[in-house]
Amino acid sequence: MMRVDRWTPSDNLKLEPNALVAATEIDRNLALTAGPGAGKTEMLAQRADFLLRTGTCRYPKRILAISFKVDASQNLKARVRKRCGLELAARFDSHTFHAFAKRLIDRFRLVLTGTDALDADYSIGQRRVQRQSITFQDMVPLAVTIVESSDIARNAIRQTYSHVFLDEFQDCTKEQYALITACFLGSAAKFVAVGDTKQRIMGWAGALEGIFETYAADFEAEALNLYQNFRSAPRLRRMQNAMVRVMDPPAALDDAELPGEDGEIEVLHFKNATEEASYLADAIDSWMDKEAIEPSEIAVLVSKQQNLYCQELRSALQERKVPFREEDQAQDFASEPVVRLVTDFLLVVSGSAQPEAFRRLLEAVVYSEGLDDEQEYRARSRWDRFVADNRQKIATGELYPGDRAALAKLAQELIDVIGRDAVVAFSADYAQGNRLDQLIEGTVARISDLVEDGTDLSAALAAFSADRAVRIMSIHKSKGLEFHTVIVMGVEQQTFWGKIEEERAAYFVGISRAKQRLVLTICDHRDRPDGAPRWTSQRTAHAEFLGYAETYA
Repeated sequence: MMRVDRWTPSDNLKLEPNALVAATEIDRNLALTAGPGAGKTEMLAQRADFLLRTGTCRYPKRILAISFKVDASQNLKARVRKRCGLELAARFDSHTFHAFAKRLIDRFRLVLTGTDALDADYSIGQRRVQRQSITFQDMVPLAVTIVESSDIARNAIRQTYSHVFLDEFQDCTKEQYALITACFLGSAAKFVAVGDTKQRIMGWAGALEGIFETYAADFEAEALNLYQNFRSAPRLRRMQNAMVRVMDPPAALDDAELPGEDGEIEVLHFKNATEEASYLADAIDSWMDKEAIEPSEIAVLVSKQQNLYCQELRSALQERKVPFREEDQAQDFASEPVVRLVTDFLLVVSGSAQPEAFRRLLEAVVYSEGLDDEQEYRARSRWDRFVADNRQKIATGELYPGDRAALAKLAQELIDVIGRDAVVAFSADYAQGNRLDQLIEGTVARISDLVEDGTDLSAALAAFSADRAVRIMSIHKSKGLEFHTVIVMGVEQQTFWGKIEEERAAYFVGISRAKQRLVLTICDHRDRPDGAPRWTSQRTAHAEFLGYAETYA
């Protein structure tokens, strides 16, 4: 065990002052707000390292981290293991809200009575069936019922966890916050809630207004801010800082504190969308060819309706044989968690080195379950055998991925190994109707068709998963992602036409996705695209948004 005053950040990382305060806080609850790229996840990983190494989280107490997405939960768990090792990280539980709720239901199921009562073999399905099945949306409310009605359950939770991390807290809903307060309000647990209020663009999903203020009042938490964006080059950071001066003046830095000329900002003005599409497609092709930038490191963002705005760009990219993936609701199939799961598995068993796919699978299959050391060892052993067996079958030709029936059987075996309930927990959509089965069937069909056409399995999977493809998406879908080069198309009054505070926040999210190069485009005229019910052809540049860039371009 290490003395508190001897602890330093793991791997000799340097934290900004407020991040260091947050990582080493012992007595206070904290409400930590931070901009994109400010190292929120890293701060939480370092805090876990501090709490565990110094014994501030005393054995056998544990740390509970709750995130809103499976990948965020897994990423944090992986970082904690890297920072403090497997032995200490075994006392770190990282879950999504729904995964945490399900653990409570499974452990304290007998607390539920009457119409809420559940049999031991209950399932999560598309509708509520008394005692037999609950929906994905039922999970958090039922967990709240358990904790509020059972002293035993509530005390067990409080005896287990001495510290709680809440990630991306700006998107917390009322039901989720009710679960947190039911479990811990009035307890001795110490909290750090982390989020970015400037990125709170999920109001449509029920995000609680003023959640940080509510939490700070309920838990007597003190506010801290992280200001540094370690993702973007200095020139881009100064542009972002110019926006912060308008959105949150106390959070802004002097430009002198952001030295350096690295980074690139361009403002491109075109007569029409055809000229814009041709120029951008050539530029993207050149970046990939001459600068060796991976296509997946290039993103095209549009405020709204990217399926309409990018029609001509899609055609131009296709003409130049530039791979791209469009991320709107109809076309983001490959980014679905279960599709990624099946694709990663096939990448791993295809025989080629796939370290990232292998890591994601282990996180999903083994390390996300909060198992103890012995259970985790057995789970890892079972998983390794399953992978090895199927790798051998593919290598010997016993299993041919172009055989749709064989591939469908393998995909079902994968789901069975992981557990259908665990897969359903990946997304709320999977608990509704037959969405999960449709996605699995679609994955099998697309991959088997690619292989049947003669494409090598690894190449087919890479093309299918679009790991090597330019990403086209709305600003909303870009939240939490980062790219070497970001193109924000249509920085025009007619594109950012909503309430200025909301549009400013969305624009900030878009520009802050860029690590090295940011390109902003404007057109004088955009012809009405196919399928556009309302459209303004004559365009006006958004003076405020472009003004932030022009100073630093």
